[in-house]
This record gives sequence, C-alpha cells and structure tokens, in this order.
Amino acid sequence: MHKSTMSEKGNCIGYAARDPSGVLSHYEFSRRDLGTDDVSIRITHCGVCYADVIWTRNKHGDSKYPLVPGHEIAGIVKEVGSNVKRFKVGDHVGVGTYVNSCRDCEYCNDGLEVQCVKGSVYTFNGVDADGTITKGVYSSHIVVHDRYCYKIPDNYPLASAAPLLCAGITVYAPMMRHKMNQPGKSLGVIGLGGLGHMAVKFGKAFGLNVTVFSTSISKKEEALSLLGADKFVVSSDQEQMKALVKSLDFIVDTASGDHPFDPYMALLKTGGIFVLVGFPSEVKFSPASLNLGMKTISGSLTGGTKDTQEMIDFCAAHGIHPMIEVIPIQYANEAIDRLTKRDVKYRFVIDIENSLK
Repeated sequence: MHKSTMSEKGNCIGYAARDPSGVLSHYEFSRRDLGTDDVSIRITHCGVCYADVIWTRNKHGDSKYPLVPGHEIAGIVKEVGSNVKRFKVGDHVGVGTYVNSCRDCEYCNDGLEVQCVKGSVYTFNGVDADGTITKGVYSSHIVVHDRYCYKIPDNYPLASAAPLLCAGITVYAPMMRHKMNQPGKSLGVIGLGGLGHMAVKFGKAFGLNVTVFSTSISKKEEALSLLGADKFVVSSDQEQMKALVKSLDFIVDTASGDHPFDPYMALLKTGGIFVLVGFPSEVKFSPASLNLGMKTISGSLTGGTKDTQEMIDFCAAHGIHPMIEVIPIQYANEAIDRLTKRDVKYRFVIDIENSLK
C-alpha cells in the first residue's frame, strides 16, 4: 500500500473527534476553493473554548462527525479573492464563532450577524450555504468570506488575539450594549474562567470598581493581584454577600454551573443590570428580585462584526491581553479534559503553526 499524499486525502490537516468520546486525532480533509470574496488564512493559534467540549462530546445531541473543533482563530493571510480589498497577503487576521450569515436581514445590515434572522453559520459543526458541514481550526488553514475576518494589529500577539474571538467578545459586546464603560460605576463578575477574567480586565480598563464572585477562595490572590479586581467575595459566604446588597450597577454572570440568582439580584442597585453569558441548566428567580428595584436581566451571545473589530482595536490600544497557557496540538485531549475540571488559567491556546505537522 502506498502512503496517501496530502493532495489525495485533502488540502488541510487537523485534529478531529470521530465519536462522542470526543477523543481528537490526526485528520485530513479539504477546504473549499478560494472564492472571489474569500480570504485563505494560515492558522497560527486557536483558543480552546468550552464549545469544543460540548460538540466534540455530543453534549447537545447534534454533533456531526468527523468533527474538527476550534472557533477562536488567529492567523496570517496567505491568499485573497479578487474582490477582497480589506486584507492582503501577510496581514494578521482573526475569525470568531461564525463564518457566514444571510447578509441581508436587519441584524446583518447592522453588523450584528451573530443574530442573523436565518441563523449565522457556526465556524464548526454548522451547515454552510452550500450544504457542507463547517470544520473548525484545530487545523492548518481555513477559507472564510472576508466579511467574517478581523484585522489584528501587527503589534498585538496572535496567541493573545485568539481568545478574544469568543471569550473576549462574549463579555465585551453586552458590556458595551449596556453602557458598562462608565468610569466610577461598579461591576460584579460571577465566575473567574476564560470569560470572567476578560470581564474583569475590560471592567478595569473602563474605570469600573470590580468585585469578583467565586465559589473558590483559591482564586482570591490572582483576582486581586494579577487581574486587578477591587474586591473578591466567596459567594457562599452570606455575611460577605449581605454587605454588598444594593451596591452594584452591573453584574456579568459567566458561570455555567447551576447557581441561585436571587442572592445576586439583591446586590444590584435600583435600575441595575444583570447580564447572563453562561449556560446553566436553568435560570430561576423571584419576580420580586426583578420588579422591586426595576432591574433588568439580559442574555447575550458573542457579538457582531462591528463590535468584534472594535474590541480587538480596544485591546491593542489599551494593552489588554488574556491570560493564556500555550500548548501544542498534541496536548489538545488533555487540555479539554482539564477544561472540564476548570483547571486552566485562564485560556488554553494551541500553537498550531509550530506543532501541527
């Protein structure tokens, strides 16, 4: 038997899960040919997101195997289609959680493609316009319509840029939508993982007084000294919680584990805003928690193309970098296992360019 060449088996190499065990291994496949509006990107880095756990392990029952995960993408342009004017070969670029949308509805027209009426096409395990299943970037390259690509300033490290494309934008978008960028206001952040630590960093950059809520006292030192939070509260400590009643303007809840909501709603001032970006199995609170202080509870996903580019530029201008642990792709299975145990500070980033062979 002769060994297959890359051209026979496909033009892209990556790591894929074959079944709900989620175990990732070497996989070769083909990316589409470059279209007139497309950008072909050589992947340098990919962040490891909890979405990678969900779909490699078929947690939602809709995984399509073989499945290549990865939607926090940073890389370098290797080719552009004839209509592409915003990017040129050699540019540093990012791609996030979606790679297509109808481009014609009110949300797409407003740069909020993630809310596309017909549904945005997810970067992996989605069904694209041509009927093919999208494959993520635990892989060597990707071809994407230029609308869904973002400029990463040359002076901003590509490894740091990758987690901005999901973890960063997931907290930045609702923080901007609800005007949480008002210096002097107070912000509570529930959970200190990939999303939570970015909410703290943005909060401090916006000039907010930031309190971190966590179930684990072990995160106190890092929250205060490394991330610059103003206060740290162990959420099970009723005395600490009671001391903060009606003290916060905003809360960003990044926790996906089940937790009570009423005790946190009580911490909001009159007119306070509670934003949920995690996915607990249920959300339950007393109507009085909402009505008595005319409070707002709001949900959010990632963000549109407009907000995403704005966030990348903001991070570059203000020197905001996620805290990352860079790993080779051969460590991806261990990284996903560690992520399920919350054993990461605060985002794994796969060094695709130096480890995927």
